[in-house]
Amino acid sequence: MRMTQIRTRSDKTEDIYSYMDMLDLFPEKVENYDEKLKRFYTEHIHGDEEIRYCLKGSDRWFEQARDRMGSESKDPREEVIQAWYMDDSDADQRLPHHRDPQEFVSFEKLDELGVLSWRLDADNYETDPELKKIREDRGYSYMDFCEVCPEKLPNYEEKIKNFYEEHLHTDEEIRYCVAGSGYFDVRDRDEAWIRVWVKKGAMIVLPAGIYHRFTLDSDNYIKAMRLFVGDPVWTPFNRPHDHLPARQEYVDNFVNKAGCGPAVDATAA
Repeated sequence: MRMTQIRTRSDKTEDIYSYMDMLDLFPEKVENYDEKLKRFYTEHIHGDEEIRYCLKGSDRWFEQARDRMGSESKDPREEVIQAWYMDDSDADQRLPHHRDPQEFVSFEKLDELGVLSWRLDADNYETDPELKKIREDRGYSYMDFCEVCPEKLPNYEEKIKNFYEEHLHTDEEIRYCVAGSGYFDVRDRDEAWIRVWVKKGAMIVLPAGIYHRFTLDSDNYIKAMRLFVGDPVWTPFNRPHDHLPARQEYVDNFVNKAGCGPAVDATAA
């Protein structure tokens, strides 16, 4: 991609462009091309005017800079976690249930609801230093694994039905998907359902007191690491249990939190 420009500079005392040189922007002519494209695409200002006269080429070099930087600035969680608002259909719970048009939810909006997430190295979870640090920082002393699929989970039909009942816990629910995929549905501040799709490498933390539910997707399989602070307590409290202290604390900290904007990010890809 090539662009040839005349660069000029104004005299400080008069509105006259007294300086001029030429700049060729393409890989064969510019040393450290990729690095310089990154710098050009970083938002900035100058203390003087920036004057450019394009003699050859086009602004496609700028688009190229954007595309090159896009892969580097992309949140790595996007490859293993996606979230969107659900429709009201009664169709199979394992389907995506997108609204029409689709309304995606950003990680920032999930954070505002207390839903935390990471992308980790699921192929090396036994030695992953990032997982070790998360466990140490957050006190996750207990760990086991749960495989959810018809062949591996006893009383599968009954349990998958129970998982999909709206409920809360009085402690965090921490799940690290090391294989397969599935959906965690959470309520936003307006009681709308947000579907969070986790795939291999995704770790998600649902805060104590949030109403939620879980289901497999159409692949019918997930293997998840379950983490807990101290001895595990898996007791679900099906809705309504608004009187529980954990629910009241969640509402105070997240639902009624002042100054938070809407949780919709309809521009997400």
